[in-house]
Amino acid sequence: MKTKAAVVYETGKPIVIEELDLDKPQAGEVLIRYTHAGLCHSDVHIAHGDLEARLPMVLGHEGAGVIEEVGPGVTRVKPGDRVVCSFIPNCGTCRYCSTGRQSICDMGATILEGYLPGERFPITGPAGQYGAMCMLGTFSQYGVIHQNSVVKVDDDLSLESAVLVGCGVPTGFGSAVNTAAVKAGDTVVVYGIGGIGINAVQGARLAGAKYVVAVDPLENKREAALQLGATHAFADAGSALAEVTNLTRGQLADSAILTQGLVTAENVTDGFDVIGKGGVLVLTGLNKLTEPTIQLSGAVTTLFRKTIKGSLFGDCNPTYDIPRILGLYQKGDIKLDELITRTYTLEQVNEGYDDLLNGANIRGVVVHDHS
Repeated sequence: MKTKAAVVYETGKPIVIEELDLDKPQAGEVLIRYTHAGLCHSDVHIAHGDLEARLPMVLGHEGAGVIEEVGPGVTRVKPGDRVVCSFIPNCGTCRYCSTGRQSICDMGATILEGYLPGERFPITGPAGQYGAMCMLGTFSQYGVIHQNSVVKVDDDLSLESAVLVGCGVPTGFGSAVNTAAVKAGDTVVVYGIGGIGINAVQGARLAGAKYVVAVDPLENKREAALQLGATHAFADAGSALAEVTNLTRGQLADSAILTQGLVTAENVTDGFDVIGKGGVLVLTGLNKLTEPTIQLSGAVTTLFRKTIKGSLFGDCNPTYDIPRILGLYQKGDIKLDELITRTYTLEQVNEGYDDLLNGANIRGVVVHDHS
């Protein structure tokens, strides 16, 4: 069958809208009709070359839609099921899945290669075989993906809002709740209030933090943070450090979470300096794999018992945490609708990413047209 998709052929060049060929689902695979796709910063990392991926690649790794067809051996879903896609697949049987660490499932090792198990490329076109971002390629009207990448959701959920729970929401929420292990009464500082940082704010608030301090140079991002749970918001790290010192009577923060689009060595130092004794620094944002971004005092780390932790997918287990977070949304404890600043057509994907990079949106969502 044919599908219209947004493709990156060369880093640094605009994303191209192409009509491509899509194979039928084989064993363990499903055909999904994507209805919505989130505009998340990780796709920019591919398009700009910050993360090295096999090209050409159909972008998009936050997706929601309806299962149209299933291949042999599929047990997780059936045709007609509404699903949210998990940007990290989960096999359920590898060492990491079987010990409750689905976010580092062995299947995720090939998400930047873009092929399904067996090095299978269901998408083909003028340039031959096309990878799919995170084995999903949600900037396509249709996709053939593995059943380990989908989570069935309630039929009455708005997929336009639920799509955000495929990556950005659990990554931010989990960075606070799971990785930082925020407790009632804690002081938490979140740096970078984009699609991930805003949900770290929500997670810290829900976990019972006394003070949630948001740091972002853009006023609209700071205002959004204050509306969704931050107690304080500052444009720069220095102002945040001064206020945290005052609020805690010199004890400093219990945790700091870095969610900037490109985390620098200066950002890491800011987060390290704002946490006190026994504090946790969570590295969620990315930079180039070869870019050194940590240069800290080992002595201070030891003497103050500070911890530095990497967080992937917010240390979430998709088969549990995606329904869990959607349940919190249904109850009103987590806000999703309020995160969406604007929706776009597939043809507007470059405009959507310009808006993201210019800080105009908290979250943008592509709405697929199947008319």
